[in-house]
Amino acid sequence: MCQMKNEKAVVVFSGGQDSTTCLFWAKKQFKEIEAVTFNYNQRHKSEIECAKNIANELGIKHHILDMSLLNQLAPNALTRDDIDVKDGVDGGLPSTFVPGRNLLFMSFAGVLARQIGARHIVTGVCETDFSGYPDCRDVFIKSLNVTLNLSMDYQFVIHTPLMWLNKAETWELADDLGAFEFVREKTLTCYNGIVADGCGECPACKLRQKGHDDYLMVRKER
Repeated sequence: MCQMKNEKAVVVFSGGQDSTTCLFWAKKQFKEIEAVTFNYNQRHKSEIECAKNIANELGIKHHILDMSLLNQLAPNALTRDDIDVKDGVDGGLPSTFVPGRNLLFMSFAGVLARQIGARHIVTGVCETDFSGYPDCRDVFIKSLNVTLNLSMDYQFVIHTPLMWLNKAETWELADDLGAFEFVREKTLTCYNGIVADGCGECPACKLRQKGHDDYLMVRKER
């Protein structure tokens, strides 16, 4: 831990609940952090604006990288207005899955990290409360960590603080970091592009709200 305190990290940052919690976590762990957000022509540009605003308020250097090619290669509900947000059917992936997204995002985060002299990369992927996305699994992240190290001859360490946490535990972590209200009021998780509590109807909002309510119930009982 002491060694990490003297080092630099890049946080993969969308402006949502999970990545913002990771941003606060990284601020506690590392001497210096920078955030990177990817513009892949997502349906709601407010996501990028939200990330900008949070990084600016926290005084964190913020990079926005153009990943618009992903929109052309992998049309999905997060990039197209004519594709509805739907859960997977019969074990299939939901319409919000973007093939290759985390593979590309983490790879470009690695390129950026090497350029700015950071060897730590922080991401909010999670295998506990997730939609079945294969690129959120722990085995994928571990595999990619090895691949990045070999591809650039550089010793990266990918950190996944939320990997084994459910949404209630993610809210608890934000609270422990002194960021509970900040995350609740200023992040954008909603698939319909509404900041804070969101639309209340999309899968992301329902998962976020359930975790929020579950955590408050636990906190009240303490």
